[in-house]
Amino acid sequence: MAEVTNTTRAPFYFILIGIPGFEASHIWISIPFCCLYTISIVGNTTVLAVIRTEPSLHQPMYLFLSMLALTDLGLTLTTLPTVMQLLWLNIHKISFEACFAQVFFIHTFSFMESSVLLAMSFDRYVAICRPLHYATILTNKVIGRIALAIICRCILAVLPSLFLLKRLPFCRPHLLSHSYCLHQDMIRLVCADIRINSWYGFALVLLIIVMDPLLIVLSYTFILKSILGTASWTERFRALNNCLSHILAILVLYVPMVGLSMIHRFARHASPLVHVIMANIYLLAPPVLNPIIYSVKTKQIRQGINRFLSKRNMCLR
Repeated sequence: MAEVTNTTRAPFYFILIGIPGFEASHIWISIPFCCLYTISIVGNTTVLAVIRTEPSLHQPMYLFLSMLALTDLGLTLTTLPTVMQLLWLNIHKISFEACFAQVFFIHTFSFMESSVLLAMSFDRYVAICRPLHYATILTNKVIGRIALAIICRCILAVLPSLFLLKRLPFCRPHLLSHSYCLHQDMIRLVCADIRINSWYGFALVLLIIVMDPLLIVLSYTFILKSILGTASWTERFRALNNCLSHILAILVLYVPMVGLSMIHRFARHASPLVHVIMANIYLLAPPVLNPIIYSVKTKQIRQGINRFLSKRNMCLR
């Protein structure tokens, strides 16, 4: 197969396939995608606005929730342009630079979501296991440092993989399996030895996809131990209910993430439609479901949304 490098002077494009076998139905398929993107943008923007305008929500738990909403919003806005232009305008080409930029933001925001959920598990641990020291441990300064550490961790994790990929030649044709660029998809088009890339990818899997859930499980082990040590069943139920939204958010992220990783590594010859469906679930489920989960399960957020909407209605009048 012909090889082409990213240093060639000729225009270099990747071709986004989209949803194979359903090219004639792109307009109809765009309707549910448009609805999901709208729910994600409106839901996460509303959560951010409520937390910002409600002084009672300026607490560590809700500050971490605002980080999660920002991450979900970033993930949504990263995939939206290529998905909708493919479904609405039938534009399949994406330049080399734009594809690499999209890979960077998709994987950075995805890893950032995992890191924020890990930080939220620490918040739940302190709130339940050390409630008397909650305000002194999780100060605004500490939360700011945690946010900065999350950003640096995710950016520094993703950048080396892109530099390793950028130096390699790509085989023609440059067909990508999805409606957006993913590192796992691009690496299959390389006409060179990718052992370094594979080992680095494996290290990232251990660092984030494996280590983050293990630390979350560890924190919940301590939380359960503390909850079971309380005398009242009412207190146990209240403590578990406070963690339920976070547990659901964890499942919404990690189940599709692990499923997509398993498919890319062990089911490469499965139907392309399986890969596409899993990738869309992985990237769309958390941004769409997280604001719904927290709006339904968290009383303070629900009340804040009601007050926020009431103020908006009064202003419109």
